[in-house]
Amino acid sequence: MLSRINAMGVLFAVAALMALALAGGLALYAIVEDPGSNSYALLAEAFLNGRLDTTTCFDGDCARFEDKIFVMFPPVPAIIALPFVALFGVNFSGFVFLSAIAFALSVWLWWQIFEGLKVDRDVAIWLLLGLAFATPLYFVTIRGDGIWFFAQAIGFAFTSLAIHQMVRGGSLILAGACIGAAFLCRQMAVFYLPFLFALSLDRFEPLISFSRGHIVRVLKLGLPAGVAVLIYLAYNYLRFGDPMQTGYPYMIGADIAEGGSMINYRLAEHGLWSSAYVLFNTLYLFVQGFHMDFGGNAMVEPIGLDPSGTALLAASPFVLFAFFAPMRRPVLIGIATILVIAVPILFYHSNGYSQYNVQRYALDWLPIVFYMLALAVSDRDMRGLALLVTFGIGLNLITMAFLALGLTA
Repeated sequence: MLSRINAMGVLFAVAALMALALAGGLALYAIVEDPGSNSYALLAEAFLNGRLDTTTCFDGDCARFEDKIFVMFPPVPAIIALPFVALFGVNFSGFVFLSAIAFALSVWLWWQIFEGLKVDRDVAIWLLLGLAFATPLYFVTIRGDGIWFFAQAIGFAFTSLAIHQMVRGGSLILAGACIGAAFLCRQMAVFYLPFLFALSLDRFEPLISFSRGHIVRVLKLGLPAGVAVLIYLAYNYLRFGDPMQTGYPYMIGADIAEGGSMINYRLAEHGLWSSAYVLFNTLYLFVQGFHMDFGGNAMVEPIGLDPSGTALLAASPFVLFAFFAPMRRPVLIGIATILVIAVPILFYHSNGYSQYNVQRYALDWLPIVFYMLALAVSDRDMRGLALLVTFGIGLNLITMAFLALGLTA
């Protein structure tokens, strides 16, 4: 018993120190963030001026349509940034700070969720350490200066709040509104509605019923999200004259005439969606390990980390415990939701590039995995959980150290 306590104590001390180092890196990056890197600042400025188009683009993922420039992504993150852009102007450089607030909120919400699910306190602490410092959540937070990552950090917080409302017996209307807001950050979030509905039911209530109670529950949850979908369709129509058009055919950064990234060539040769991407995306999601390229004749000179990332199971191996979640109704619907979100992305031109120790698109369905982990992991699994979480945090810290040295491919 004493040796086990000592081993667990050592693991916790190591994990906590590494988490503290990562938190320090996040704080430092927030302080030194450069202005003019997140196009949501431009979109917020446009909203303040009563426009939908922007004056320029801070990254390649903007659309040029009828001689106007549009930020292609959904608008809620720009609304979050709007008061800060109003105060500090379009060169506002606090997106990492805003992402860190969303990060802290998400961690607190999951502590509340674990408490509501009656997860053992020590298990909950280790799961929170894993969520915060050994999943894509940390990466999208520290990279919140980029439009893609900021949207994911904000969307994850809204999705977490929706699950929190269901687990803690909160408001269906608020949960639906949160999924609507998450949808206006990351469109795939709308598929959480069946999972949330399942969470709202008592154990012995039928999933499908035409009773008044069921219908009211569906309306409370679905109508706010439906309003968000209608807002997005109208937003697309006002920008591109087509409610289903998001702007990708008009993307500024898709030209490969003078060279370009892997993404540029993929778009040019295979388009936005293609079966040609499935093998690559599947291997990188589940199998591909942490990878550093080496060069020189003797292959001993580090060149850079693989910008396509590390598989979720390699970077966050503790998520495998979700396999042991009891097959309750919310879990089964959650698994179906994961498949609905994850499988189409295997056909998508990007797997989240650029990323280094994560598969950041997994963040779209990772809240369901953590719900499953809360049901699957018990005190008897503590040693394995602690070891795998510590490994994940360590690998993340190594990655951030290499990136700080400029070792990016």
